[in-house]
Amino acid sequence: MKILITGGAGFVGSSLAIALKKNYPAYQIYCLDNLKRRGSELNLARLKAAGVTFVHGDIRSREDFDALPAVDTVIEASAEPSVLAGLDGTPDYLINTNLFGTVNCLNYALKHRANFIFLSTSRVYPIKTIEKLTYLEQPTRFALANDQPVGGVSARGIAEDFPLAGARSLYGTTKLASELLIQEYQEFYGLKTVINRCGVITGPWQMGKIDQGVMVLWVAKHYWKQQLGYFGYGGTGKQTRDMLHIDDLYALIDWQLHHIDLINGEILNAGGGLGSSASLQELTQICQEVTRNTIPITSVAETRTADIRLYITDNTKVTQLTGWEPKIGVPQIVEEITAWIKANETDLAGILR
Repeated sequence: MKILITGGAGFVGSSLAIALKKNYPAYQIYCLDNLKRRGSELNLARLKAAGVTFVHGDIRSREDFDALPAVDTVIEASAEPSVLAGLDGTPDYLINTNLFGTVNCLNYALKHRANFIFLSTSRVYPIKTIEKLTYLEQPTRFALANDQPVGGVSARGIAEDFPLAGARSLYGTTKLASELLIQEYQEFYGLKTVINRCGVITGPWQMGKIDQGVMVLWVAKHYWKQQLGYFGYGGTGKQTRDMLHIDDLYALIDWQLHHIDLINGEILNAGGGLGSSASLQELTQICQEVTRNTIPITSVAETRTADIRLYITDNTKVTQLTGWEPKIGVPQIVEEITAWIKANETDLAGILR
């Protein structure tokens, strides 16, 4: 099998490429990336050592696809992933990458009749609708009540039929627009496709920032004994997310690569679920236990732009269709990230510290 992974030097793309090459040595894996995100250059040596072919290019450029060979499957993992991207009034890079870049990827896949696996985001679900859900305030987190004012949500989390009307961030909108185009290519051009709406993906080799990669950032700040803050919702740190370990995501993508006929045209929520979730307050406690460091954490009551109180993935559909379910919980994720930082402290200090 020949596979192209876009965003292939990023956290998700490089992790998938290395795992695929390890488990299927005969596969030819190509990684396309423009190396814009700081830290992605550290993955080039890892890709080379694994036997993965790196191609320096940009999905915004149609010409960059001309130099690529024919492949059997495209894994579209490229993105400007920040929820805050474009909110400063300049959304051009975001739209050109996340939307028009996906069009270029689709046309490349169509040219070679390649299967298409798309990594979308839970951020396609509208902010105001999520914020108006019925919540329970527990001692250390917010939780979803079982009875809700809209469909597609329960105490298990948010499902694929959650209402999509409303604003969701420019980032989420570009990903949703890409999803709509993918469905058109699947229906009218006959491409075999699957869309994965992923929750918070995390693990070693993610270059964490406050607006994307917060879990790695949280661990790093504890590791280097620096300050953090609870922002919004009263400054209590009860906002909650589910965390999907990159190895769990790989297990799903591996299955999809080899069984796409069974899920052709499907849209699947894929996240850590309730069993692999944590509030910031709970994450702080785990980081303290693993790193043995306690750091100052400020409290700011004002809620930030585009933030949400809670997101938990309901994995019911993906589990029913594929048998997949996440296996790695938050404590193990924190332990692995801490060990990774310790082993690569010199290279990572300038990026994460």
